Amino acid sequence: MTTARRSRLPAGWDTDLSDEYEWVPLRLPPEVTRLSASTRLSIEAEYRGWELTRVRLYNDGSRRVLLRRKKSRIIGLDSARPDQPEL
Repeated sequence: MTTARRSRLPAGWDTDLSDEYEWVPLRLPPEVTRLSASTRLSIEAEYRGWELTRVRLYNDGSRRVLLRRKKSRIIGLDSARPDQPEL
């Protein structure tokens, strides 16, 4: 994982980041309800293989989440999957 990607993570989240996973930090704005966020993240898990690793709720109602999925070992599979979840 690059330094730029690590710097986008909240403090303490950059520990235990395995190289066998892809990691994506996301910010969910305050207007996204808990139910809506749960539904969106479930869709990402079901259809794109992402799993929720961490969630942090802030005072303004926004959330930071960290998703991960196993890195693909099949050549060409990465081109069929988007780099980031579509939330």
